[in-house]
Parts: sequence; structure tokens; C-alpha cells
Amino acid sequence: MYRKRKRTGVQDVVQFALKLKWKLAGHVARIFDDNRWTQTVAEWQSRESRRARGRQRRRWRDYLVQLKGATWRHDAQHRQQWQCAVEGYSQQWRDTASQELR
Repeated sequence: MYRKRKRTGVQDVVQFALKLKWKLAGHVARIFDDNRWTQTVAEWQSRESRRARGRQRRRWRDYLVQLKGATWRHDAQHRQQWQCAVEGYSQQWRDTASQELR
């Protein structure tokens, strides 16, 4: 499967979406202006500060904390290192997915 994608130049849509998610997270983490809506939306919590009972829906930052740890915001401040992490995690996903397809 990977060889076919490489030969045709078609990119895996899931891998592409993961890269965009990581890039957006890095961008949001580097925003210093509190008046920007992206920062407000990323950090928003309900007034009750409680989540509903039952299985919780994963927030986008829960995924980042699981893979990168609680220091992901600090790590994203260093753009070059963050870009390497983005490439590494997308590569890791591609390798894992290709093994599952075999």
C-alpha cells in the first residue's frame, strides 16, 4: 500500500489530517494574544467545569497530552523541534497503519 502511494504521489488522508491537527496545535500554543478567538476556543471550559457522565468524548488536547505529555504547549514554542515531532508522529502513524493492513 505504501509503495503504491509513493509511486502515485497520493497522500494518505488520515496522515494528512493528523499533520494538520499537530500543526494547528503548535500554532495555537504559540499565540500570545489572549483576544484571539483560536486561543479562547482552545482553552474554553464550561462554567460548571464538569463533564457529562459516561464515556467522555476526547478533546483535541487530550490526544496531544497522551502522545506528547503535559508539556506539549511548552514544546510547541520551539518551532523547529515541533515540526520534527509532527513529522515523527505522522511517520509513526503511517508505519503502524501499514503493519495493520498486512
